[in-house]
Amino acid sequence: MIDVHCHILPNVDDGAENIQASMAMAREAVRQGITTIIATPHHKNNQYENPKPQILTKVTELNQALANEKIPLTVLPGQEIRISGEVLEDYQNQEILSLAHSNYFLIELPTGHVPRYTEKLLYDLQMEGLVPIIAHPERNQELVQSPDLLYQFVKKGALTQITAASVCGAFGKKIKQFSLQLIEANLTHFVASDAHNLVNRTFMMQQAYQQIESKYGIDAVYMFRENAELLVDGERVFKEMPERIKKKKIFGLF
Repeated sequence: MIDVHCHILPNVDDGAENIQASMAMAREAVRQGITTIIATPHHKNNQYENPKPQILTKVTELNQALANEKIPLTVLPGQEIRISGEVLEDYQNQEILSLAHSNYFLIELPTGHVPRYTEKLLYDLQMEGLVPIIAHPERNQELVQSPDLLYQFVKKGALTQITAASVCGAFGKKIKQFSLQLIEANLTHFVASDAHNLVNRTFMMQQAYQQIESKYGIDAVYMFRENAELLVDGERVFKEMPERIKKKKIFGLF
């Protein structure tokens, strides 16, 4: 299993506070069946900045520590990039990181709203041959209230990633319901942990996939897991559920 969004790098953001915390998270990830994690520290979110060279160094150091402890986990580099008008310029200046050296970029929206320039930025990134992935849209208040906005982003080529804990109800019933609606509407393409620690922001990948399998069948689980593998391989991901598990119209979007 591959986790495409995780804050496992030590002492870089609000994730693992030190190498001991990173190792504890790694052991739990392996227990969950995760073999590969893309480290995605926050970048330019008004609190943390994690430039590309620093992340590459930290990933190398963490992989060495994992090897020393014989923990069977591979960590790949990435960033959770807060959306801004400078994202494209930063990419062109080689200051930001894609996920696992692919053409996929993890873009974080503010919690409370969707910036007015979002659609144009997502378009501009795609014109550069990049694929934007909107992180945890189920936790954005404006998207919850206006899901047609997310539908337009996806229709025009963006992808999305929901959080395992959201599927399991850890962020509340409303966010869980919206997460499941996104799955039913083919508006999400990845399930990731967004794990920060082992106390209140842990992995929950097994639990999320169990819930998805019970509601939508094993094919849905296969799609999400295979999409993570395709991302790491730099290949095109599946954008829709297998036909036989598609649900009826929701939100009045289709």
